[in-house]
Amino acid sequence: MFRLSRYRDFDWVLLGFVLLLSVISVLEIKSATMHTKFHGFETKQVEFLCAGMFLMFVISAIDYHVLLDIAPWAYGFSLLSLIAVKLVGQKVLGARRWINLGGGVHFQPSEWVKLVLIISVARYFWQLGNRELSWREIGRAFALVCVPMGLVLVQPDMGTSLTYFPVLLCGLFLGGIRFKQAALLVVIFTVLIGGIWKSGKLLKPYQKARLTAFIDPDADPKGGGYQIRQSLIAVGSGGIWGKGANKGTQTQGDFLPIPYTDFIFAAFCEEHGFVGALGVLLLYFLILMRLIQNAQTAADLPGMYIIMGVVSVIVFQIAVNIGMVVGLMPVTGIPLPLMSYGGSSILFSFLALGIVMNVRMSRFVN
Repeated sequence: MFRLSRYRDFDWVLLGFVLLLSVISVLEIKSATMHTKFHGFETKQVEFLCAGMFLMFVISAIDYHVLLDIAPWAYGFSLLSLIAVKLVGQKVLGARRWINLGGGVHFQPSEWVKLVLIISVARYFWQLGNRELSWREIGRAFALVCVPMGLVLVQPDMGTSLTYFPVLLCGLFLGGIRFKQAALLVVIFTVLIGGIWKSGKLLKPYQKARLTAFIDPDADPKGGGYQIRQSLIAVGSGGIWGKGANKGTQTQGDFLPIPYTDFIFAAFCEEHGFVGALGVLLLYFLILMRLIQNAQTAADLPGMYIIMGVVSVIVFQIAVNIGMVVGLMPVTGIPLPLMSYGGSSILFSFLALGIVMNVRMSRFVN
């Protein structure tokens, strides 16, 4: 039953950090698109944020144990939606990732699947009873995550598919995988990835180029290395204090690719410098610490699993996106949580935050 008094346990501090980061996102999107055809996207971002806030409060009022109960149905629906994308999805730039719902609304199931996987993996390991895992149980966990991962990979959307893997790793770690099992899996996956790379059957040529360009972007400065080179120039030119809003030459000169989505952190660094970047990283640190604190005080194991699943996805996205911007990671198209423009990404973040709040508010419920 919904009780308004439960909101006394709502993590308003965490929400404050999230909203502060969201405001920074809106201002940076406005600045980065000031002289482009994408000017005005900051208004859409505000609309996404308002919708996300609404959904956050809605899902925070639903007992997360209900979500655990319906997880198998949600998982099945997620697989059907990913298959539907392949069959009737809208093709943009050679990839089918969205379903056109009409009225300018596009649904990207792959973003929502992350949330379903977090809940499904939490339910799976909870039912195992927190004991040492057998190989059969590990295999089932891999199947649970790798089936939707494969469906997203063939869209093709390698970036989003990779965000599913941290959920699996987090579940295995918290679920009781032994060191010998983990070491053997690392060896198997190293051999498997090497075989996939040499065969060239699963990865498109442009995907392989992206994965290798970060090693030496100057080897192909106008091709695979272009994005990373422009990003590094933008980050470096920001200096200590930055050039100021609307004054970044790489951003405003349209040299930096998609500065309002994948490379928004590079645009922010150019305009606000090292100090501004440090401030954003500090905000992420505070958000993650609040999330982990909520996981530690969860009333039961599934609640802890859910929050740590959310943490694993956010940490992975932050590490890969910022690593990509500074040339330490390949360009994979993974957005920066709560900063990059995009409705599906924003709504996922706030829905995940709503479930975290739900777990927190259930700590003292009998």
